Amino acid sequence: MRPHREPATRPPWWAVVSSVGAPVALIGGWVVAELLQPPGYDPVRQTISALARHGAAHRWVMTAGLCAIGVCHLVTAAGLRGIRRWSRVLLALGGVAGLGVGICAQPPHGSSNAHLAFAVLGIVILAIWPLTVASAAAVRFPLRRRDAVLSAALSAVLLAWLVQATSGSTLGIAERAVTAQQELWPLLVVLGLRRAPAVAPAPEPVAQGAAGGGAPRRADRMAE
Repeated sequence: MRPHREPATRPPWWAVVSSVGAPVALIGGWVVAELLQPPGYDPVRQTISALARHGAAHRWVMTAGLCAIGVCHLVTAAGLRGIRRWSRVLLALGGVAGLGVGICAQPPHGSSNAHLAFAVLGIVILAIWPLTVASAAAVRFPLRRRDAVLSAALSAVLLAWLVQATSGSTLGIAERAVTAQQELWPLLVVLGLRRAPAVAPAPEPVAQGAAGGGAPRRADRMAE
């Protein structure tokens, strides 16, 4: 029997880096961008996109963060060989939506339809994506069905808060809660797959007679 080896579906190290990079780019981006804003910006009331809108102070910080999130999801999708192909495609589409959010910035006043469309697309994709990764055979968090249902339920609660907050005074904090939760889940999936135990390949079949039993039997038949 050959020695034990790591399963081929375990994500490579660069997928770990990219999955860590997405939440770091999001949270680090808004923290740094907020510090660079002039007095008057309210992170509880105002959105992340306001940090990257045309005319914002140092808008390149949050713009770079949003684009980095999209790139990170594309790289992570390429490395997640242990999940269904269409689920990897869905995560890659979430990355494209992230790039669209960063590139199609909000105007100084009002809103951009393209920016809003990419933002909604990305949020919806990342809300349902955990359900596409889950497996009935999985035994580790977060790959079990109940883990995916829990993530989807949490996303639904946070999205309901976000929708309600669009006409209130907590829009900024609601958006941050939604996006942070969604950006962390691909990282948890990558780490869950990386923690999968090493497996050994099935032993190669032994040809008849190769183990020493075939030759004596043939000799017996000839003697008869």
